[in-house]
Amino acid sequence: MPMTDRLMISRRTLLRASLAGALLVPAGACGTSGTGSAPSSTGLITNRPRLTHGVATGDPRPDGALVWARSDAPARMIVETAATESFSNPIRVEGPQLTPQSDGTGRVRITGLEPGQTVHYRVTLEGEDGATSEPVTGVFTTVPTRPQDIVFVWSGDVVGQGWGINKQGGMSIFSAMADRNPDFFIHSGDAVYADGPVPQTQKQNDGGMYTNITSPAKDHVAQTLDDYRGNYAYNLTDQHYRRFNATVPQLIQWDDHEVINNWFPHESLAGQGRKGYTETDVDKLAGYAYQAWREWQPVDPSEAVDGRLYRKVSYGPLLDVFVLDMRTYKNPNPQAWAPSDDGGVLGREQTQWLIDGLKNSKAVWKVVANDLPISIVVPDKATNPPEGPASMEAVAQGDDGRPLGREIAFSRILSETKEVRNVVYLTADVHYTAAISYHPDRAAFGDFAPFWEFVSGPLNAGAFPQSPLDGTFGARYEFVHAPEAENTSPAEGFQHFGEVRIDSDTRVLTVNLCDATGKPLYSTDLTPA
Repeated sequence: MPMTDRLMISRRTLLRASLAGALLVPAGACGTSGTGSAPSSTGLITNRPRLTHGVATGDPRPDGALVWARSDAPARMIVETAATESFSNPIRVEGPQLTPQSDGTGRVRITGLEPGQTVHYRVTLEGEDGATSEPVTGVFTTVPTRPQDIVFVWSGDVVGQGWGINKQGGMSIFSAMADRNPDFFIHSGDAVYADGPVPQTQKQNDGGMYTNITSPAKDHVAQTLDDYRGNYAYNLTDQHYRRFNATVPQLIQWDDHEVINNWFPHESLAGQGRKGYTETDVDKLAGYAYQAWREWQPVDPSEAVDGRLYRKVSYGPLLDVFVLDMRTYKNPNPQAWAPSDDGGVLGREQTQWLIDGLKNSKAVWKVVANDLPISIVVPDKATNPPEGPASMEAVAQGDDGRPLGREIAFSRILSETKEVRNVVYLTADVHYTAAISYHPDRAAFGDFAPFWEFVSGPLNAGAFPQSPLDGTFGARYEFVHAPEAENTSPAEGFQHFGEVRIDSDTRVLTVNLCDATGKPLYSTDLTPA
């Protein structure tokens, strides 16, 4: 059917979800106060159960989706689904017991629903003494099994560089994304900045003053499990974020700031001069961070290929999404110039999984969600060796030559899938938005088919100037929207999300790169081969 006829969620439903989000937490406990403070703790209290941070859904399927919630007291999670917001004849699903062991969080996969349908859901908590919570409602759409118009958004980078929840308006970009009525959202990583404290005020580049809602969880860098949990709890005190979570299913990745800037496995912080850190074992920090990530996000690691993160999410006959993990298997940043393949940024098993998945996909479009860009040069100054080439955080080095280091794995991916048509890469990470075309005629390594990579972000973080491109794979900027000054505040603009629309009749994939209000800054149509 044409795009104008696609099933839309009513504004009344979205408003109800927003209002429900505003009633989640008692004043002074988890809401904002006159001092501009967010919750002081994520600890559980024993009383009538209450849904503290809204509801969320993730990884939708033709028969349902994951539903996430958090309770402030031990309680059973109950989910009801219905075809209408009146909840006549609801289907009841009994979820897990929410306990302090998971910080009160939990999720349940809803199954048995019809494909391609709008589903209304509500979550209620049943306490140990029989007391029940107020319900919180939301909506999601099940995955279609027949060709159907698809709309989704992607971005990353939330509450970074000291720019927290704005006391004057919150993180309104999430409402702008919700207003697009997307079928789902790809969160490209940096869902929290666990290494980024949020001060009460922060001066902007234009001389203005940005006033943050603050929280004890955000007045220091995260080094304990509760610290990491507190970062997620802080973000979800924003009403725009809660409204978005209640109405848009998410495909969640993680990147570096969920742990610490530019981290890689087995790294030591000793001698790096990282401010505020007494714990130098990055693996220990990453363990806490991963537990908090899986507790506070609508994800089920058991559904991933490796039992952690990377996975394929099929969205009907028109789309397969390959969600990558470019952090867990990453080699050390100083090895980015290695002349041979040591697993690179994906690891050998994930690299082969992506190659096989792209070659075997029957979907018209294959979207690869890569949380680090392929050809944007991103140095890592913290781990620069005293001699030799500079450490690199992402894939590229900036030498425009033959593939080295992490580029070797991507040269394999691009070469072995060059007969696969309609592959698009989506990323965030660099805190600006861009459209990048790749062509073998411009490349030092030319054994691949032309493709596109689109960049979008940040959602609520400092914006940064554009970075140079590496020419190994023939990358060229076709559009960039970035500030001239570093760490430009969210209030000064340059916050972005991307939108993808696939028309079920023409099968054309349209990419819109949007600002924080939802205004498209750049648009391009990709015709399927």
